[in-house]
Amino acid sequence: MPITRAGMLHGARLALPVMPGMMAIAMATGASAARVGLGFAENLVMCVTMFASASQLVVLELWPRTFSPGAVLGLALIALTVNARMLLITATLRPWMGRMPPWFYPMLHLTSDPSWIVSMRYRNEGGSDAGVFIGASVLLASFWLCFTQLGYLLGTLVAEPRRWGIDLIMPVFFAAMLVPLWRGRRAAVPWVVAGAVALAVERLVGGWFFIVAGAVAGAVTGGLMDDRRD
Repeated sequence: MPITRAGMLHGARLALPVMPGMMAIAMATGASAARVGLGFAENLVMCVTMFASASQLVVLELWPRTFSPGAVLGLALIALTVNARMLLITATLRPWMGRMPPWFYPMLHLTSDPSWIVSMRYRNEGGSDAGVFIGASVLLASFWLCFTQLGYLLGTLVAEPRRWGIDLIMPVFFAAMLVPLWRGRRAAVPWVVAGAVALAVERLVGGWFFIVAGAVAGAVTGGLMDDRRD
């Protein structure tokens, strides 16, 4: 499995369109950490160990004033649910990168939604250089760490990226990159079910239960559809 410098540079170039959205969300995450009272080092440790914008923002939104075993367990459950997709994302990389040497596997910690989409689109177009994945992942992770810390220092100036419409950049990027990966309407059914259940639970129950409910509904639907096909 080749890993070339040219592949790394190519992966970094492919990831460039998502950088404005990544920077905005990173700064909002850092600002949220400052708002709940985390120290600079604490915010840095969270960003390095979690490296997950969605779960970090949700956890910081739910950050309790006082901690208890139940509060810690609840935060862990929410973070696990939001990040559960990474189990499937990294599993899809195994046919491509399963024979890589052991030193490569820590790189999987840098996997993100944009770097995965960029890499899988490159792979589906016939590419085989794993350097594309490394280049995209390292670039995005580096910018993430830099701008979460900048957001922390700037405080709440970018805590609401929706005011500027910046939060739309990453969803638009994802939608555009997913088009070549389309495998028919049947494959989208679990997504539709997950979205519908999440919306219903958010309206009826409130809070953040809709994340768990939507994830479970989509996973169960996908599993049942695969069973019937088999």
